[in-house]
Amino acid sequence: MKLTVFSSDGKTSSEMDFAGLPAFEGDKGLQAVKEVIVAINANNRQGTHSTKTRGEVRGGGKKPWRQKGTGRARAGSIRSPLWVGGGVVFGPKPRDYSKKINAKVKDLAFSRALFDRVTAGEIAVIEQFDAKQTKTKEVNQIVGRIAPKGKILLVDAPFTIAAVRAARNIGRVSLQEAAKLNTLDLAQYRKIIVSTKALQAIIARVNGGKN
Repeated sequence: MKLTVFSSDGKTSSEMDFAGLPAFEGDKGLQAVKEVIVAINANNRQGTHSTKTRGEVRGGGKKPWRQKGTGRARAGSIRSPLWVGGGVVFGPKPRDYSKKINAKVKDLAFSRALFDRVTAGEIAVIEQFDAKQTKTKEVNQIVGRIAPKGKILLVDAPFTIAAVRAARNIGRVSLQEAAKLNTLDLAQYRKIIVSTKALQAIIARVNGGKN
């Protein structure tokens, strides 16, 4: 499968054939992609949201007025859900949103997502992220030559400290290590720029069944 390979400065490019990239026919793996993305998003939820019931809200132990004779509606507590400052009916409580996904399903989803992005021409390869390019302006110019618009994901294996410092202040650019790249990363960015070293690690991961 052929990919566009850019020079380190992003000024020149050529087509290169990379063996080992996954190939699919039909809809195989699409359901796995959906399940894994849903699971990743669910696992990222903290589940710490909480509200208090009328039994947990402080105060309200005394009946605000007598049962009859006032002309007002009956009230047993100022912490009733009907009152301002009262408890919440059926409000959220802390819970675990995590979902478990089989390792084979994860591998299938990752391979399918990678295949879809490659065939769509949305993955570009850069020879390397040059350690000499330590300024945000320089990195922004290189990224702009390869992908002028949209959210960009840069993938390396691993990033140098200088590269991280230079790229982290570019609003539309995110960074990810090749070993930590997942199905959601492949799905949510308009363009993915991968170093040759990172691509080799990804191909080895796909063919080795590691996720």
